[in-house]
Amino acid sequence: MNATATSRLARTDSFLADDGIRLAYFRWGSEDARIPVVLHHGFAASTEANWVGTGMLAALLEAGRSVISIDARGHGQSDKPHDAARYGEARMARDLIGLIDHLDISEFDLFGYSMGAVVSLIVASEDVRVRRLIIAGVGEGVLETGGVDMRVMDREAIVAALLTDDPASVSTPGVAEFRQFAETMGCDLKALAAQASRMFDHSIPLNRIAAASMVLAGDKDPLARHPERLAAAIPRGHCITVPGDHLGAVRQPRFIEVALEFLGR
Repeated sequence: MNATATSRLARTDSFLADDGIRLAYFRWGSEDARIPVVLHHGFAASTEANWVGTGMLAALLEAGRSVISIDARGHGQSDKPHDAARYGEARMARDLIGLIDHLDISEFDLFGYSMGAVVSLIVASEDVRVRRLIIAGVGEGVLETGGVDMRVMDREAIVAALLTDDPASVSTPGVAEFRQFAETMGCDLKALAAQASRMFDHSIPLNRIAAASMVLAGDKDPLARHPERLAAAIPRGHCITVPGDHLGAVRQPRFIEVALEFLGR
């Protein structure tokens, strides 16, 4: 099943978050499935970029799973306000819980990448409906800085890079790649800058996560250093590394294989 065919199979809808922002979501497979897989993408990505284009969604469907995915505020087909007060992973976690409530889902598996991994950790620490949890593209930075590793990706540098009129002036390693990725994805740069300015930097009560959990990281991902330390902080957590960097690991066959094996237990 190719990416185009997978996209066409989606049932696309939207709902209003509790602050009035309209959020797009997508469903594949049976809506009567007892335990769907819920996906949350990373920063500057979308359902299409993070899950469809990488082959992860097609693999889940071929394994017989029903899937739900959300485009986070500021991303994809969802509303893109420029007010920073509307953003942050904690706000996105409320959006995701709101979607689960909207769809009246009693139990689900949750899979988040990078920014979406932080959102997923917050959700899983609050919501006992999460059965299995995969957090990918993050590591010990969650323990040290609260979310995406801001020791590697400075918040102010990202905001400046997204707002500059001269992208050639962005020379900070890693940051320049994110600006280029955002442009390639056709993102609303002001909306992304608003989210970047509100990146989560508080402690997440990982000890409250009841779900069986896997930390999945690329072995060359600078944003996912020492993922085993993060896994050790989650009561039922374990860690697996696969080849790849931050943007490439999710496309690796081993990444998909490991995720499917864990979700199929």
